[in-house]
Amino acid sequence: MSTPDERWQHDRALRDAALRLVKADIALVRGDLAARGVGTRVAERVGDAALETLDDAVGYAQGHRGQVAAAITALVLFLFRGPLLDALAALIGEDAAEDEDDADENQDETMAEAEAA
Repeated sequence: MSTPDERWQHDRALRDAALRLVKADIALVRGDLAARGVGTRVAERVGDAALETLDDAVGYAQGHRGQVAAAITALVLFLFRGPLLDALAALIGEDAAEDEDDADENQDETMAEAEAA
C-alpha cells in the first residue's frame, strides 16, 4: 500500500500531465483558428452540406422522375394561378357575353314579334 503522501504526489503528477495535454490542445486549436478563421470553417461546412443535399436531390429526382414532374407542374400551376384563372375567366366571360348577346337578340326578336301580333 502506498502512503497518502505517495498517492498525493502521484495524483498531482497525473493532474499536471492532464493540464499539459489540455494546454497543448488549446495551442493546436488556436494555431488552427489562426490559419483558417471561424467564418471560413462555417462557410466550408455549409457548402459541403449544400453539395451533399444537392447530390441527394439529384439522386432522388433520377429515381422518381414522374413524381418530380408532377410536383414541378403543381408548383408552376400554384405560382401562376392568378394569371391562369384570369385567362380562364376571360375565356368563360367572352363565351358568357356572347351567350348573353344571343339571348338578348332572341328576346328582342320575340318581343318585336309579340308586339307585331
